[in-house]
Order: sequence, then C-alpha cells, then structure tokens
Amino acid sequence: MNDIDFKCDEQGCVAADCTNEGCSHRTSSRSQKAKASLIARLNRIEGQVRGIKGMIEKDVYCDDVLNQISAVQSAMKSVSRLLLEGHLKSCLVSRIKAGEDEVLDELLETIEKMTK
Repeated sequence: MNDIDFKCDEQGCVAADCTNEGCSHRTSSRSQKAKASLIARLNRIEGQVRGIKGMIEKDVYCDDVLNQISAVQSAMKSVSRLLLEGHLKSCLVSRIKAGEDEVLDELLETIEKMTK
C-alpha cells in the first residue's frame, strides 16, 4: 500500500480501512525496501528544502540558492523516475493483464506532466 490511507463512508473515501464496494481510491504495493528508500530520499529532499528556506532567510547569495534549488529538482526527478519504474513494472503490468487498457492513456498523461 502507499503512504496514504483511506476510509470510505457515505460521503466517500476519506481515511483508512476501506470496505465500501463502490470506493474508487487506488493504492500501490511497494516492498519495504523500496518504500524505505523512497522515504529516505524524500526526507533528504525535505531537509534540502528547509535549508533553502534558511538560505533565503539569511539573504544568501542568489546563485548559491539557485544551485541548491537545482539540486532539489534533480533529486525529485530521481524519485519520480524510481516511482515511474515501479509503476511500469508492477501497477501497469497488473492492470493491463486485468484488461484495463485505459491505464496506457493514464500513463501517457502522467509522462506528459512529468516532461513539462
């Protein structure tokens, strides 16, 4: 399962332990190792972003701040690539095998957003 838990009630999906048949939320299964790796990367990125905020607060030279922003963007792209790889090898394959060919259109839209 992903890091977001949902619960369905009469108003829809809102938190953990879904049992409603009509619920449309989706989750992904990741190995503990993959999840830990992604979380570690995101924690480092979070620290970098806090560092950038501190640089702004301290009036650090713009070029230095921009270099740190570039590093964060690169790290986020790396996380995106890892998630995309997992999605292709797991979620996408499973849904295509289940006859859900519309997942290809969803993937194309996601790739388009990623490459903007």
